[in-house]
Amino acid sequence: MTSPTAVSPALLPTASVVPVPRAVALVGATGSIGTQTLQVVAAHPQRLRIAALAAASGWEAVCATAVRTGAEAVALADPGAARQARARLAGTGVRVLEGSDGVDAVAAWPTADITLAAPTGIAGLRPVAAALRAGKDVALANKESLVAGGRLITLLAARYAGRLLPVDSEHSGLFQCLAGREGTGIGRMWLTASGGPFRTWSAERMRAATPEDALRHPTWRMGPRVTVDSATLFNKGLEVIEAGWLFGVPVDAVRVVVHPQSIVHALVEFVDGSFLAQCARPDMRLPIAYALSHPERWAQPDLPLLDPTRLGRLDFEPPDLERFPCLGLAYAAARAGGLAPAALNAADEVAVRRFLAGDIGFADIPRVLEDALDHQGGGDDGELAVVLEADERARMRAAQWRPARLWRARTGPAPSPSQGEAVT
Repeated sequence: MTSPTAVSPALLPTASVVPVPRAVALVGATGSIGTQTLQVVAAHPQRLRIAALAAASGWEAVCATAVRTGAEAVALADPGAARQARARLAGTGVRVLEGSDGVDAVAAWPTADITLAAPTGIAGLRPVAAALRAGKDVALANKESLVAGGRLITLLAARYAGRLLPVDSEHSGLFQCLAGREGTGIGRMWLTASGGPFRTWSAERMRAATPEDALRHPTWRMGPRVTVDSATLFNKGLEVIEAGWLFGVPVDAVRVVVHPQSIVHALVEFVDGSFLAQCARPDMRLPIAYALSHPERWAQPDLPLLDPTRLGRLDFEPPDLERFPCLGLAYAAARAGGLAPAALNAADEVAVRRFLAGDIGFADIPRVLEDALDHQGGGDDGELAVVLEADERARMRAAQWRPARLWRARTGPAPSPSQGEAVT
């Protein structure tokens, strides 16, 4: 292990007084994270309130939530859904916005103290950028923003003094383990993975996996794309890239360990060989609440407590990159840098959609990803337009990919537990 270097604190929020009640702009209000965020807000009515809501569609749910929470505005990316919402909310005083510009306006809503960004996929990049340009704190549940636009987002955070608070359970776990320990001999960061539904399946059996098989996650309840990404372990690859940007560390200093019980969410290894782990029941309401309450911790009466005496056993094993090559491809994209992660993420969104539609097989997903890496172009990854253009090119190629193409599994070597750079 190399000598420790300092963790970059640029994106890590410093302690500050939390305004009460804290006003939240919620982008992605109808998805899994969005609905759980609304549960957290409802559990703390004296501490949190909804200032504005945004979603892709789902106008009926958005309207009902706006009326129930007293939101000042709603935005729907689909103009038709926005028209329906405008009719439904007429006379309520709730402002209705539409299109991507409307979603961006909600993300940067003037009365909001913090923006929780929970859209799925590349759709989160623009509103996260808009929130940071407005100087907002961003509770980040959209990992693709940092995967595709990591350089752009970090530049905006530095320029406008916006702060990112991780909502993904693994990054929240790292954040909690690192609190107050920057520059104190940190070696490596470990993200845990449940292993998904195929952890014990053979490669031959996985090749015949159906969408129904891939959507049966043993631990978490998530949207279709994230659930399939967990089955391929690509989701963990995205989290590796995201951790590098969040904490300013080399990608090979971020490791993955399979932990099927999903009790330990992250570990920080110190240069003397000791570890700190963050443990909790697998419930996304906990990291959501921590991001919204930071630097405080609030009691969560609706969440069941973790009883260590009933855990039984905790298992850990290395990921198998032969059966799960998407994880290795994510490491390869991170090492390549530039627009490679954006192209890889875009290709995965298309590949997962095609798999769920029955157009390609489960084993074809990493082949689509590798093809995207082989043909990703160059450009300034610090410019929003350039990142979105790279995303679109990769989507078009992934949509045209056919299984007759050869696959070389060009992932490069996986970091072993004894290799890699120390991070502080």
